[in-house]
Amino acid sequence: MSEARLRAVLEDCARVGRLVTYGALAAEIGLDGAGRIARLTDMLEALMVEDAGAGHPLRAALVLGRTSAGLPARGFFLKAAELGFDVSDPETFHRAQITALFSAAS
Repeated sequence: MSEARLRAVLEDCARVGRLVTYGALAAEIGLDGAGRIARLTDMLEALMVEDAGAGHPLRAALVLGRTSAGLPARGFFLKAAELGFDVSDPETFHRAQITALFSAAS
């Protein structure tokens, strides 16, 4: 249930040009309790694998860390690097992902 809701919320975010924090996204898809952000992170990393494999922009780029200065949390960039993306300039990489997501959704 939460995985389908996650996909729907991220699709909506891309369509309307909205970014969301991890905490707000967890609440929006109905994740609660201890470990909710860790469960969300696992789900987002699975989407990253799927997106990278399909040659699509990373939907997880829509999710920002509360204390990450307008960027996703560090784990997003670690996973992206693991998937073969050049994240040597995190801000530029993130901006490119967001631009591609917003363009693809419009």
